[in-house]
Amino acid sequence: MDIRPLTDTFAVSPQITSADVAEIAAAGYRTVICNRPDDEVPPFVRAAEIRQAVEDAGLTFVDIPIVSRNISRSDIRRQREAILASDGPVLAYCASGTRSTITWMFGALESSTPEELIERAVKAGYPLGDLLPQLQTAAKSF
Repeated sequence: MDIRPLTDTFAVSPQITSADVAEIAAAGYRTVICNRPDDEVPPFVRAAEIRQAVEDAGLTFVDIPIVSRNISRSDIRRQREAILASDGPVLAYCASGTRSTITWMFGALESSTPEELIERAVKAGYPLGDLLPQLQTAAKSF
């Protein structure tokens, strides 16, 4: 498992499998967010398969499939709402963790600066500095 924390209560990961869920639960995560559309993955890692394993482990599963390079305001809002509604730490996953990170960054602009968000992403292994102008523009709407 390649869990990459962005905060004390939110982390991202590349694609997970049902076999990873025990480790996710043991690490203290309470909610798992899937940001990967089913048409990108083989059947054994589609959202329904992961949902079953997550819910069997007593965790919450939220499916917010995001098409790469096409993150919408609705995606950002839904992910932010899922994070806020969680009763504990949240793990979001996609193919590499990048989509989940970007979606989180835009959703976290209300409480963090664009520069802080870029720094957290870089520390987690996601060199997303090119997003700084877009984050700065989006931050003006808060």
